[in-house]
Amino acid sequence: MELGLAGQAEALARREISSSELVEESLEAIGRGEALGAFRVVRAEAAGQEALEADKRLAEGERLPLLGVPVAIKDDTDIAGETTPFAVAGDHRPVARDGEVVRKLRAAGAVIVGKTTTCELGLWPFSESREYGIARNPWNPDYSPGGSSGGSAAAVAAGMVAAAVGSDGAGSIRIPAAWTGLVGIKPQRGRVSGYPHTDPFNGITVWGPLARTVGDAALLLDVLTGSHAEDVHRLDPPITPFAEAARREPGRLRIAVSYRTALGVSGRLDPRIRAAVERLARRLTDLGHKVFPADPDYGPAALGLVPRGTAGVADWLDSLPNPRPDPRTEAEARLGRVVGRRLLPLAKRLDPYLRRRVGRIFQIADVVMTPTTAQPPLRVGAFDGAGYHRTQSGVAAACPYAWTWNVLGWPGVNVPAGFTENGLPIGAQLLGHDSDEATLISLAAQLESVEGWAGLRP
Repeated sequence: MELGLAGQAEALARREISSSELVEESLEAIGRGEALGAFRVVRAEAAGQEALEADKRLAEGERLPLLGVPVAIKDDTDIAGETTPFAVAGDHRPVARDGEVVRKLRAAGAVIVGKTTTCELGLWPFSESREYGIARNPWNPDYSPGGSSGGSAAAVAAGMVAAAVGSDGAGSIRIPAAWTGLVGIKPQRGRVSGYPHTDPFNGITVWGPLARTVGDAALLLDVLTGSHAEDVHRLDPPITPFAEAARREPGRLRIAVSYRTALGVSGRLDPRIRAAVERLARRLTDLGHKVFPADPDYGPAALGLVPRGTAGVADWLDSLPNPRPDPRTEAEARLGRVVGRRLLPLAKRLDPYLRRRVGRIFQIADVVMTPTTAQPPLRVGAFDGAGYHRTQSGVAAACPYAWTWNVLGWPGVNVPAGFTENGLPIGAQLLGHDSDEATLISLAAQLESVEGWAGLRP
């Protein structure tokens, strides 16, 4: 997968390699890395047939953005003929129709090689479940690749695919990207349709790309972009493709660097992560940007998260056939049924107030940069045997920075920020104002050109 997503698409279009060869390479890499647990389902036979069809279309002169390119999707995403357990044990049946994410990938010609490992209903920043296994970090298998899109991150970091789709309801794209050395984009709410889920987790969850380079992530975001007529949140298409934003200079930007977490979130920032963010801040200054300390005023942002998240877990769990969840998942769902659903109208009414309050930072800044996580990657099994409250407080301390932008619905991008002394990746996130993915992508691409993270491998 050395070519990357765009490179593979270009090589296929020039007939320098076949889709069958690329898919076979991907499947072989998945097999070699089976111990990493990145995939729940590998579609070896189906992907091989789809590759043959892609080769035929390429030979006939057809050209599409990802025609014949292998990619992976997270196991919260419907693909016809496969189950979508979202890591919860139950009497699951194969779905009849592709979800909108898969429809977009197929329309672009992509070959979907499999569904990646996650945790139950995306609750945690690790990708482990009793029923469907454990995803491990390619940089050190004793550690987690993060969650809940950890399988997608592990698959890309290990070179099984050049890019994969994840979803992000409280950092679930950006956290795994940080802990595996990848670029992860959480798009603006409504940018990418999650249909048949028309308001996934009451507006906090969005789907987006994980890739090694900004250009590849932007290309995949272009493919995924678009609303469904039944979506609660819909956006007009961007004026210019995000891949173009990755190729242009961002201009001189005002960048606020913040280490403050939202009210009510405990946790101590690991000094190694603070040092990595400070180093990136100096790098941005050297690139000509105005970089200064300033904190968003988050106010009661947690009131916008907890009802949405707990009610969303309750709704998803209640939709599954005879589910047999982990007790922690059931505890979250019970909270959603008793409290979350009642407070949901209040949470949604808070949206304009929170956007005004937090959005004041953009009167003085174009971008906000924060750590993506407060701690480096967790060990696999760090919360084995822990109850709901200990797990919840532990992960809140490890990952207090990402979820606020899910409440606001605004875009964020994780960029690699370096490594701990024992070789584990850590990240920083670039946070933007309403619908301003293009600025974040352009800035991230400029950083990539001087940081050189694209060439680093586990």
